[in-house]
Amino acid sequence: MTTENRILGEVETFLEDESSTIALASQIAPLLLADDPDHPGTPQGGRIHLRGDLGAGKTSFARALLRACGVTGRIKSPSYALLESYKVSNLYLYHLDFYRFSDPREWIDAGFRDILQKQAVVLIEWPEQAGGLLPLPDLEINLSYAESGRQARLIAYSNKGQSWLTRLVLPPRGSHPPGASAGV
Repeated sequence: MTTENRILGEVETFLEDESSTIALASQIAPLLLADDPDHPGTPQGGRIHLRGDLGAGKTSFARALLRACGVTGRIKSPSYALLESYKVSNLYLYHLDFYRFSDPREWIDAGFRDILQKQAVVLIEWPEQAGGLLPLPDLEINLSYAESGRQARLIAYSNKGQSWLTRLVLPPRGSHPPGASAGV
């Protein structure tokens, strides 16, 4: 079965600058922390895969999301450690980076399968390095260079992810965040 057969929803938006990336993360964070009114009994948390070239904004998005979820203090990139974990209230948040993996089974050998529990926030940068061994995420975010900003393509693979997409208020193309001018 291809992943295209499992896509339940998809939206695209232009992220003009870092504040646009932070605004998107700030909209998604409360969705991860709250019970889903469309799907009662669905646990908090969710899995988000972040894809894109080097420097496309994956780690910036992850940091903004973790901060918006309530993580305080320093938020380190898991590039070398592979995993950074946090706890906010009763919810665990895991930020993984598989960039350095050369074999898809390395994430299993590292013991990361155990953290893919249902009631946790799991952010994975470079999920393609695990081949097809990872379960589908609730939401995949593909970031690509576009003009002076980034194009973000958000794809839902679960009912939870689809519900998140319906709650996002995305800016129209060419709009500017409050306080910013067109030349910034």
